[in-house]
Amino acid sequence: MLYLSIKALHVLAVMSWMAGMLYLPRLFVYHSGVLPSSEPARLFEVMEFRLQRYIMTPALIIAWITGLYLALSAGFFVAPWLHAKLLLVLAMTGVHGYLGILRKSFAAGSNRHTGRFYRMLNEVPTLLMVGIVVLVVVKPFS
Repeated sequence: MLYLSIKALHVLAVMSWMAGMLYLPRLFVYHSGVLPSSEPARLFEVMEFRLQRYIMTPALIIAWITGLYLALSAGFFVAPWLHAKLLLVLAMTGVHGYLGILRKSFAAGSNRHTGRFYRMLNEVPTLLMVGIVVLVVVKPFS
């Protein structure tokens, strides 16, 4: 029962993290279209900060802790599909960190990117998510 409860918590954490990973770059698209230091810019900064600080980062931490517990409990660390999944999850974690850097550049008024850049960046978490889900469900290389 503990394993299934932790698995449910893991799925909820991943869903929350991914919602933020898909939404934050979309906020950047809109944020890049307003004047720095304007009222809309300040509103976007608050929204971006709260999304990352109170939803995305806690969800990332919970997803990692519960995911490692599940993999260890089920003996998946010998499975090649898990190695590939962990590589993609590490990449997703790196994207999360990069989004934090971009958020801070907006807050400092030093954004250097266009809305087009953020639209393209928004596809990276999507592609990583697809790869992760395929690896977890199909479990290739087994």
